[in-house]
Amino acid sequence: MAERSLRGMKIGASSLETDEGVRFVARQEHEYTCPNGHVFHKTFAEEADVPALWECHCGASALLKDAEEPEDAKKAKPQRTHWDMLLERRSLEELDELLQERMALLEKRGLRSR
Repeated sequence: MAERSLRGMKIGASSLETDEGVRFVARQEHEYTCPNGHVFHKTFAEEADVPALWECHCGASALLKDAEEPEDAKKAKPQRTHWDMLLERRSLEELDELLQERMALLEKRGLRSR
């Protein structure tokens, strides 16, 4: 069986393309500073429009060195929790009343032990 095995290149193991004749575009490196103290660098093509804000790995918006924060930058709203949305629909008094009804229902069924 070994006599009949195919010999040659492994399919997909390596590319036949070379870097010969490839010219890379001119690049420039820019520094961003995060409000949490992180500093990192990003590389852009020279003709690219460099954004003033870039998201840091911690999730905060990092500002380009020597740039001012853009005025049109959206201020993020704090995330609404389930409790916040519940309080938009009902008052604390209504929630307390509902809790008492449910507790009475559980006691009636004998599911609540004391």
